[in-house]
Amino acid sequence: MKRKLLITGAAGRIGNVLYRGLKEDARYDVVGADIQADEEQGIVQMDVADEARLAELTQGIDTVLHFAWIKDEEDFLGKVLPGNVGGAYKLFESAVQSGVRRIVFASSNHATGYYKTDEKLDPMDPYRPDSFYGLSKCYIELLGRLYSDQGTISSINIRIGNFPEDDRPHSERAGHIWISERDMLQLVVCCIEADSGLQYLNLYGTSANSDNYYNIGYLEELIGYKPQDDAAGLLEEAKAAGWKVRQDETMYQGGQQP
Repeated sequence: MKRKLLITGAAGRIGNVLYRGLKEDARYDVVGADIQADEEQGIVQMDVADEARLAELTQGIDTVLHFAWIKDEEDFLGKVLPGNVGGAYKLFESAVQSGVRRIVFASSNHATGYYKTDEKLDPMDPYRPDSFYGLSKCYIELLGRLYSDQGTISSINIRIGNFPEDDRPHSERAGHIWISERDMLQLVVCCIEADSGLQYLNLYGTSANSDNYYNIGYLEELIGYKPQDDAAGLLEEAKAAGWKVRQDETMYQGGQQP
């Protein structure tokens, strides 16, 4: 039987890559949802603040891929907390009530962005968000921790690095945190298919970059993730072709901070 998936934010940059890729996978029956419907792509309308709509769309779902996000760094109290954190709470509640097995959340490397670039991290090291954006990702990771500890749902948080529109790294810093489209799709599939006994997991979502900030090698044994791409080679190709590569190395893993 096919696993039925719900993707929130299915019209967004990352969500749409996943939506299109997973629809081609015979193992899955995919429902894509976003704040505005896209009839051409088959994406339905859903607002994560709409509890009735959440209850409707989570029925019969095996795994939710939560990639919806309100982009407003400035209005933390007015938009980020009620829209993103409050919306995630409503999604978790609906998922639990509907018997959803797992939620895979699009977190960010900014949840630990105030670690310095020479520090080696374990994904369970203390949070050090570098912005209100990063802080809100921490809240939702902890929301998943609570529900998983209660035994009601499995929660996996992917701390995504650099994922540009044209699927190529453009800077020295990106070389440490970049993830390609095909590696992102593979990683999400690994999270969906991970053993049912895996109740909670934080991980860094990058390709197999030679200069990676994060150790991701253990993910092959844990969930089967074997990334195929490396930012270093693409950056060298870009330099050889005369393309501009930004020199933007920083002190902190999340980028230059004030």
